Amino acid sequence: MIPSDSQTSQARPGALVAGAPASDSKVSTSSTSAALPSSSLASQARPGARAAVGPAAVGPSSDSKVSTSSISAALPFGATGDGSASATRITPGNALRPEDIALAARTGAAKPGNDVAEYALRLGDDALVLAQRLGHWISRGPELEEDVALGNIALDQLGHARSFLTYAGSAWGKTEDDLAYFRREPEFRSAHLFEQPNGDFAATIARQFIASHYQYELYRRLAQSADATLAAIAAKAVKEVDYHRDHSSQWVLRLAGGTEESRRRMSAALDLVWPYVGELFDDDALTARLDGTAVAPSSLRADFDDLTGAVLAEAELAVPDVPRAPGGGRAGRHSEHLGYLLAEMQVLAREHPGAGW
Repeated sequence: MIPSDSQTSQARPGALVAGAPASDSKVSTSSTSAALPSSSLASQARPGARAAVGPAAVGPSSDSKVSTSSISAALPFGATGDGSASATRITPGNALRPEDIALAARTGAAKPGNDVAEYALRLGDDALVLAQRLGHWISRGPELEEDVALGNIALDQLGHARSFLTYAGSAWGKTEDDLAYFRREPEFRSAHLFEQPNGDFAATIARQFIASHYQYELYRRLAQSADATLAAIAAKAVKEVDYHRDHSSQWVLRLAGGTEESRRRMSAALDLVWPYVGELFDDDALTARLDGTAVAPSSLRADFDDLTGAVLAEAELAVPDVPRAPGGGRAGRHSEHLGYLLAEMQVLAREHPGAGW
C-alpha cells in the first residue's frame, strides 16, 4: 500500500539520478494494480487515508464550488461529494464515491444521456491510461520519495477514472470494470498524450507537466457544469490535480536548473511530447452539443499557454516549436502504444472474468 506521507513532502524529491531506468520495461502484473490484491478498479483505488494536501499545494478559485443537491439525496451515509474530498479516500459523508454515483444512477437521481456518457468516457479514459503509465514508475523512480509521489498521483488519476467511468457506464448498463477491462483499443477515447511511453524520467515529467496543466484548467471549469455529477467529480479532482501541476512544475525547474545532462534531457523531453498538445484543445461536435455541460477544449488553450509558458520561462526553456501530431484518440484512432498498454492492463480480467479474492 502507498504510505500516507504528506503530499507536501512528496513534492521535494532530490536531484535526478543519471540514467534512471526506462519505465516501459515489462512487469509481471498490471502496473497500477501492482501489490494490490484484486483485479477490480475499485480495489485498486483503496490506498487508505491519505494526508491532506497543504494549502500551498491546492487552492483552485472559489468558483469551483458546486451544488450537488440533485444527486446527494440518493447518496448513502450522507455522502455529498464536496470539493475538499480526495478522489481515492473512501470516507462516508466526505467523498463522492463511484459506488454513490452508481446508486444515484440506479435510482434515477443522476443518470446521464448518451452524449454526457460519451463525454465522461473521454475523461475517464484519459485518467485511466495515465494512471497505468505512471504506475510503471513504482519501484523504478530515481528515489524512494519519488516512487511514493508518482504512485499517489497514479492513484488520484485512477480515482478520477473510476468516477467518470462509473457515470458513463450507467447510461449503458455497464460497470467501471466493464469499460476498463473489456473494451478493445478502438473503443477507447483517450487523447494520444496520455498513452505515450514513459521514456526516461524527464519524459515522464514532461508528459505530466502538460497533462496536469490541461486537467487543472479543464476541471476548474467543469466544476461549473450544468450536470451536477460531472461538476461534483471535477470539484473534487481539481484540488488533487493542482498538486500534480505543482509537482511536475517543480521537477521541470529542477531538471532545467541542474546538471548539463538533466537540462538536455528535460529540453529533449518537452520536444518529444509537445506535438501531442494540440489534440487536447480540439473542439468537436460532441462538446458543441453539450454547451453548458461540457467544457469547450479550445477555451482552455490561452490559460494553458500562459501558465506553462511562465514555468518554462522561469526554467529558461523555450516553448517547443514542433509540428503537431495528427491525433485522433477521441475518435478511437490511437498510436501503436495503446494496444500494448491495454494488453497488460486487461490480461488478468480477461483470463479470469468475474474472479475476485
